[in-house]
Amino acid sequence: MNSVALDKIGAADFERFRSMFYRKTGIHFEDSKRYFVDKRLHERMKATGHTSFKGYFTYMRFQASGEEFQNLVNSMTVNETYFFREEYQFEAMTKEIMDELDGYRPAGEDLRIWSVPSSTGEEPYSIAIYLIEYWKGLAHRDVELISSDIDSNVLASAKKGLYSKRSVQNIPLPLVKKYFKEINGQFQLSDDIRESVSFTLANILSANNMKQFRHFDLIFCRNLLIYFDDESRKKAAQVLFDAMKPGGYIFLGHSESMSRISSMFKVRKFGDVIAYQKPLTGGA
Repeated sequence: MNSVALDKIGAADFERFRSMFYRKTGIHFEDSKRYFVDKRLHERMKATGHTSFKGYFTYMRFQASGEEFQNLVNSMTVNETYFFREEYQFEAMTKEIMDELDGYRPAGEDLRIWSVPSSTGEEPYSIAIYLIEYWKGLAHRDVELISSDIDSNVLASAKKGLYSKRSVQNIPLPLVKKYFKEINGQFQLSDDIRESVSFTLANILSANNMKQFRHFDLIFCRNLLIYFDDESRKKAAQVLFDAMKPGGYIFLGHSESMSRISSMFKVRKFGDVIAYQKPLTGGA
């Protein structure tokens, strides 16, 4: 069978796509990513039966359901993570931060944690396991754990809770045996842990989308801002600030720094671990 010849994506086409994708997601593709972008665009063109970029671009932008744009987002975002990544932050959470937050909040009020991006679920599930194993406050304080991503495919994968050996390699063996069942070389997470996390689709730079994300005590937003330029990082910082309760904390990835983006947050150190706090006064 002869394959359909796809038109070459020109420099103007690449720029047109790059600008549109940036406006909608905040993700900016450098010129060095041109091969990657062209390859993914050609894959989506082929999947939708378009031979020209112009035809595909028009179809994708004006499709009423927005399904193809979501498919494009899924193909353009890279998701790779594993359980207990940057574990020192989980340790700071259970040893100090959760107790501090517990002291701020009225009795009977849930503590709310948001993990974004969720990727395939390793981070939010790591948070859940760490809280169950190492935070005694769960005996008297309920925790609501929400995780979000812009990629609908990884959310579907996260809900299944099925992982490779590589994904669980950093978890102590007794905890692997406690929370996972090995099936044909893969590791199925227990229903109790899977049911402890609510997954939802979210675009952190969509103002309308973010209105529902409010009143969080702790946010994990690790290795998301590295995909943004300075303007998008500032917008994201404001979104995250608005999503937090006064006194709440946010963790970033080890190569990220909120201090270079925004002055709204207070830098807190827990041993060698840096977290960023929304001041207790001056905003709800």
